Amino acid sequence: MKKKVSTAAVLLIGLLAASAQVASHAPTLSANRQPTPASTSPADQATGRIVARVNGIGLTDRQLLREMFVIFPYARQHNGFPKSEEAEIRKGALDMIIFEELVYQHARRSKITVPQATLDKAASDLRNGFPSPEKYQEFLQTECKGSRELLLKKIERSILIEQVLKAEVKDKATVSSAQTKAYYDQNQASFEYPETFKIQTISIIPPTNASGETLAKTRVRAEEVLRQAKATKTFDDFGLLAEKLSEDDYRVSMGERKPTGRDQLPPPVLQAALGLQPGEVSNLIQLDQAYTIIRLVSHTEAGKKAFAEVKDSLRTDLQKKKVDQLRADLDKRLRKTAKVELLEGPGIG
Repeated sequence: MKKKVSTAAVLLIGLLAASAQVASHAPTLSANRQPTPASTSPADQATGRIVARVNGIGLTDRQLLREMFVIFPYARQHNGFPKSEEAEIRKGALDMIIFEELVYQHARRSKITVPQATLDKAASDLRNGFPSPEKYQEFLQTECKGSRELLLKKIERSILIEQVLKAEVKDKATVSSAQTKAYYDQNQASFEYPETFKIQTISIIPPTNASGETLAKTRVRAEEVLRQAKATKTFDDFGLLAEKLSEDDYRVSMGERKPTGRDQLPPPVLQAALGLQPGEVSNLIQLDQAYTIIRLVSHTEAGKKAFAEVKDSLRTDLQKKKVDQLRADLDKRLRKTAKVELLEGPGIG
């Protein structure tokens, strides 16, 4: 039977991966997609430099880097953080390590304690969570200078933070079924949806400033494409034909368009769509000098989602919002009496 690993142990196992060297790896890219410019690997640049102080306690760039990896784990694949997002990732990580230190210090002031048996079990869970004794020893040496006592202090810190957040945030963020229903009843407009049409298209488009003869040939070509489109039986059949013959931008997505409101469709297309059943293909629709063929995928009438449809996801959303608000309130309350110093210096990466 698998042993259950404590939250604190899981958090500390994450430290090993976060502090490891970022692998240099070039991801496979399609011909039409370019990689986001990324910074050079930040792993070698975390030296233990103090980046912030909370009531005189220094927080290091190693802690900051670990949290940046939590926010953007893909840094390991891209050999660093995207330049366009790095500042935001760094700010979010810095805010988080400051918040956790504030919570930890609050736990200490409140004289919250962790039983020795709990610490020992968490340390055992942590050790058993590593793939090999060698990996565990590597972690112990890297993160705790080989000291089990220091390891227990790190575990204790994680558990204390977890306990405070459970009491101050998680336990207070519950949303009952009655509260969920009350929110639904008071915000019914949020659950209404408009009439939409989902269609696939094939478009035949003549050259700009085409002559009468060219326009006539375009019509003939469109009629031949229509004959083939009418012979299709499925979404894929029509889509493959669109990929092969259509001249609009949607050919790359099998002619499929996102659900579109009634007022967003050109009148001739709307009129054609209203005359189709799902799976049916229209006749030629002329739009200026171009021709379009549509296949109706679905037609959804305007309506409102029933409470039964949304209650689970709505309750989850409401709880998440409540968690975010409670965390923000706790952060604000702890900062009010704390001295937080941000130290200027080069960013990681």
